[in-house]
Amino acid sequence: MQKPVTFHLERFEGPLDLLLHLLSKNRIDIRDIPIAEILEQYLDYLDRMRALDIEVTGEFIAMAAQLIYIKSRMLLPVYAEEAAEDPRTELIETLLDYQRVKQAGGMLLDRYALGRDVFTRSRETGSEADDVQYRHTAEQLRRAVCAVLERAGRRLPPPKEAFDGVLSGPGVTVEEKITDLLQRFRTCRRLDFDRLVLESRDRSEIVAVFLAVLELSRTRKLCIETKDDQYTLVLAGDEDGEGQR
Repeated sequence: MQKPVTFHLERFEGPLDLLLHLLSKNRIDIRDIPIAEILEQYLDYLDRMRALDIEVTGEFIAMAAQLIYIKSRMLLPVYAEEAAEDPRTELIETLLDYQRVKQAGGMLLDRYALGRDVFTRSRETGSEADDVQYRHTAEQLRRAVCAVLERAGRRLPPPKEAFDGVLSGPGVTVEEKITDLLQRFRTCRRLDFDRLVLESRDRSEIVAVFLAVLELSRTRKLCIETKDDQYTLVLAGDEDGEGQR
């Protein structure tokens, strides 16, 4: 049994799209259109549309009428006293404009396809960053940057004079504080950590107490008991089991 013959007819967005297709198919320069040849192919396409029961819209028919009009004008004789005006000029300019728009549309479509699968994180709203207000002037920011670059370019540590006023007296080393704690344990097996901190003269000594306790705990020379947010230092081997170690 012979298979039925099927026909495929390309779809065009309008008559200008069809004309560009015919020019491209026949490799014809858009500025030198052979109206008779293009008109014949254009009408043949319309006949095939009707044969396939495809509605021929008014814009296609209007373009056919325009092509027939241009062809008839080109067949008329031109006398010497008349200005030689090309009847195709308006159609050529319209086709050139449509071609530029179509090329731009294709470029935008390619960019859309390129970014279609690219996802970017949207700006968060209602976050703490929205409430930040910068009150610094440009001069303040410039000085801050200069100060950072100056510190980064230093090869030697800052001089001792740079710390004048930071330390009110000689600092306490961790080794000295470890010795002091061990001497206290000779007369008292339990020490209150809060009291040690409050007895410290400055921040330097507080840091030394903290590091000394950590070091003695690490070397298993003392244990730290907690009870009701109170910290008690107990010499190793003298724990009485109270609290949580």
